[in-house]
Amino acid sequence: MQGEKDTPYHHHNGGFRNLPNPEVSKPGRKTYLSFIFRMMRYSREVVDIPDDHVIPQDTAVEIVKKLIAEGQDFMTWLGQACFLMQIDGKTFLTDPYLSSHASPSTIAGPKRFVEPGLRIEDLPDIDYLVLSHNHYDHLDARTLKELSGKTEMTAIVPLQLGRYMEKRGFHKVIEMDWWDSFQAGPVTLRALPCQHWSKRTPFDRNRSLWASFAFEGTRKKVYFTGDTGYAPLFKDIGEDYGPFDYALVGIGAYEPQEIMKNHHTTPEEGVQIARDVNASTVVGMHWGTVRLTDEPLFEPPGRFLQAAESAGYDADNAWVMSIGESRPLL
Repeated sequence: MQGEKDTPYHHHNGGFRNLPNPEVSKPGRKTYLSFIFRMMRYSREVVDIPDDHVIPQDTAVEIVKKLIAEGQDFMTWLGQACFLMQIDGKTFLTDPYLSSHASPSTIAGPKRFVEPGLRIEDLPDIDYLVLSHNHYDHLDARTLKELSGKTEMTAIVPLQLGRYMEKRGFHKVIEMDWWDSFQAGPVTLRALPCQHWSKRTPFDRNRSLWASFAFEGTRKKVYFTGDTGYAPLFKDIGEDYGPFDYALVGIGAYEPQEIMKNHHTTPEEGVQIARDVNASTVVGMHWGTVRLTDEPLFEPPGRFLQAAESAGYDADNAWVMSIGESRPLL
């Protein structure tokens, strides 16, 4: 057992904490209360969805089948931070949230306003499920319950989430701390820091870890931020583990800034993370699926593309994907 002096900084008081960041501040109580009341009002809104925002599920599944049959490396956005990826012949599913609500109940809580990119029953066989943290729009118990192949796939999770997965039928579970690595066939998977938090009940705040992940294949490298606020740590990740071919970055759930800045990135900060980790292509995620915050639902992609252009990314290297859309990793 490690002595206190050997304990990593982010292991703290029986749980976990973020790396030091002087930009982090604590919002006021009134800000929180007014935000909660607004969220209750948003739950009744009718959302006007742009025609190109969602690919028909039947079309999406046929494209995925074709890409798998061809052995093509690809990614498919299923909404929020849920991606299906094939890298070096292995299939990965990140942050599985494919049901109706990002909450413990289907009666209350944030409700997704678009269908997932693929129906659960249309998912291909998954080799590795990769989980960034335990919030309801990333770890969805209803999706896990309906997911087939749990006894065969390997679930890769941050510290203290292994038992949760085992209770839900996963036989192969790997818990990872920051900077740990795991060999997923030919793909090296690394759990890396991000700036966020964890909680599923009133009693378990920060009792499980949160993480970002690097997928290092033989041909391509993908960086998945999970949920995070902007922090100096991303420059370190770029120096130590970059460059990357693709960075999947959050571009939604950023208003009000007084509350969200510590935990979610604006579109501009998402692009900055991609630059910090030396990514050739930046992919926007964590938007356009479920309302969690104040900003207009379809504001993020415009700001994201503008920021990406200003940062030197051209149209081919800044991706705003439709839900259900697949793109080859070339």
